[in-house]
Amino acid sequence: MKTLSKLGVILALGGSLFLTACTGEYYVSDQPADVVYDPGAPPYADGIWVGDDWVYSGGHYVHNRGHWEHSRQGHTYVKGSWHKGPKGYAWHRGRWQ
Repeated sequence: MKTLSKLGVILALGGSLFLTACTGEYYVSDQPADVVYDPGAPPYADGIWVGDDWVYSGGHYVHNRGHWEHSRQGHTYVKGSWHKGPKGYAWHRGRWQ
């Protein structure tokens, strides 16, 4: 029983470390160039364009094209944006609020 309990603690700690590593803020010295993409008309009446996103991978940011989502009642989508700080540029992802 003690072995099973220790295994559970180890797995919980490992999982929390993995999740913590995924949520870091990554900086680059130069902001990547804007990608111009016309998503066209919404495919449905309440369509909201959940804008382009940048994901940090392999030491740099990689562009991911946005997609359409149904609007969420009582929420507004705030587009992602670049922020310049003392360490360089970091991408702050878009979100529903």
